[in-house]
Amino acid sequence: MLESWKSATAAVRAGRAEANEVKLLAQAERGDRAAFAQLYRAYFPRLARFLDRMSRDGALIEEVINDTMLVVWQKAATFNHTSKVSTWIFAIAYRKALKALAAHDEPVDAEPDDEPGDARLEPERALSRQQLQAQVAQALDALPLAQRTVVNLAYYHDMGYEEIASIMECPVNTVKTRMFNARLRLRALLGGDLEVER
Repeated sequence: MLESWKSATAAVRAGRAEANEVKLLAQAERGDRAAFAQLYRAYFPRLARFLDRMSRDGALIEEVINDTMLVVWQKAATFNHTSKVSTWIFAIAYRKALKALAAHDEPVDAEPDDEPGDARLEPERALSRQQLQAQVAQALDALPLAQRTVVNLAYYHDMGYEEIASIMECPVNTVKTRMFNARLRLRALLGGDLEVER
């Protein structure tokens, strides 16, 4: 009973958030810079997390986000309400990132920075967590870009297969196949120690 109430509450919150994003996009379409600034601030961290799995180059990520949001500003009138605002924006970011990566020679990944919260953990737990995060990040980075993107959107952005298919402009079955193959590869890379089911 409590779980269904939580689920219903989350659905109501998600509906309100989507309605707010639609409203902000409509205001941006009419030239409201404050509404666009709200959208930009809301999407910058989400897009940065998404793009970080495609490229570890901070300057490139910021450039892709800015290019993406420029398209959102200039093409707000083209949003046709057949998808969520987030799906539309992530699709733009995905296409921009693919173009940027094709034109950019990506450097070798540096070691991930420590999270600020790790200092509060016990040293053994902090080390174990850091090692696990590094192991998972390394395994994810070893996946082909299309598989890595599917895993990223599904697990880190909680998107369903239909949304991912819309973003990547491919059939849902292609997304499912990429996820299946990504799971197999991750199991092999992680030695079967971690559960990667969805």
